Amino acid sequence: MLYWVVKAILWPLLHFVFRPWAEGVENVPKEGPVILAGNHLSFADHFFGAGFLPRKVISLGKAEYFTGSGIKGLFSRAFFSAVGTVPIDRSGGKASEAALRTGLRILNEGKVLGIYPEGTRSPDGRLYKGKTGVARLALESRSPVIPWAMVNTFEMMPPGRPVPRFGIRPGVRYGKPLDFSRYYGMENDRLVLRAVTDEIMYALMELSGQEYVDKYAAAAKTEMTRAARENS
Repeated sequence: MLYWVVKAILWPLLHFVFRPWAEGVENVPKEGPVILAGNHLSFADHFFGAGFLPRKVISLGKAEYFTGSGIKGLFSRAFFSAVGTVPIDRSGGKASEAALRTGLRILNEGKVLGIYPEGTRSPDGRLYKGKTGVARLALESRSPVIPWAMVNTFEMMPPGRPVPRFGIRPGVRYGKPLDFSRYYGMENDRLVLRAVTDEIMYALMELSGQEYVDKYAAAAKTEMTRAARENS
C-alpha cells in the first residue's frame, strides 16, 4: 500500500520536472511473474523505469540501505521499503544463493522483479558484462524476461552526483519478451547460463544504443580507481 502512496506523490512530481518518456510499455505483461532486466546507469533508474508501469516493481537492493543507524538510517529504510526495494547481501557465495532464492520467491508469488544484471551502476555510461544470476532466475522460475533500457539517466545523474541535472529528459525502452523455454531444465549448465545472460545484454545494447564492454562493471570501477590514484 505504501508503494502506491509514494508513487502517487513522487511520480507526478518527477513527470512534471523531468518530462520522462517511454517506449514499449505494452510489452510488459499485465499479470503474472515478470523479470525486468535492465542496464544500470544511475540511482534514478528504478524511479523512471517503474514509473510508467501500472504494476508494482520490486527490486533487489544492497542490504546497506537498510542497516544504517540514526535518523538517516531510519529514513533510508523507510524510503527504500516504500519504493519496493528488498534488501539482499551482495557479498557473494552463500549470500548470492540467498539473493537468488529471494528473487525466486518474488516471482513465484506472481510479481514483477526488476534486476540489473551488471550488478552495479556503470562507471562511464557504457554497458558491461552481465552476471548469470538473471539467467538462473529466468530458467528456474520460467518467467518471461523483458529487457528495459534506461536512456539519458547517466547524463542526468551519474554515479557520485547527489543532485540530478535539469534539462535532460530521461527515457526508458521496454523490449519484447525474451523466450528462453528452449533452455528450461538446463539452469545448472554454466554455458547455458552465459548464453542466456549474453542474449539479454545484447537486447539491452540494441535498445539503449550503449557501447558494450566485455568485462564486469565492478572490475572496471576498480581499474579506474587504481588508474586515478596512480595519476594523482
